[in-house]
Amino acid sequence: MSPSLLILGLSLAGLFTMTLGVVHFFFPLLWDFAAAIPRQGAALRPMRLGPLRYATQRSDVYGITWVMNHAASYTLTGIGLVDLLAPRWLGQPYALPLALWIAGFWLIRAVGQLYLGRRAGDWWVLAGFALLGLLHIGAAFA
Repeated sequence: MSPSLLILGLSLAGLFTMTLGVVHFFFPLLWDFAAAIPRQGAALRPMRLGPLRYATQRSDVYGITWVMNHAASYTLTGIGLVDLLAPRWLGQPYALPLALWIAGFWLIRAVGQLYLGRRAGDWWVLAGFALLGLLHIGAAFA
């Protein structure tokens, strides 16, 4: 892949990723998690991890959706910024591990789409995230 085409691809990926990162801050509202995870209802079983027990409440599960979406937002906006700065890091000694780490993120995200379903749209989303992973594998070895 030509360097200018690679930089264009990473720039477009960066814009997409930063936008996705910003939108992720609001996913619990956009996807109506409050209705999907009601705070009233039957008690949940406690979370157990070895000898530890935590009396999980519905508000905990709802709160985790916010925490995890904010963590995803932070990661996505960071990856987007790194992609937009690709001309500065491509060809540097740290480009290989950086680009492979980002590729791994996208490939895990692609496969994770199957948790949401196996409808036609899910396969398209999986393919899009897999392409982002392949783009970063290409960047790693550029």
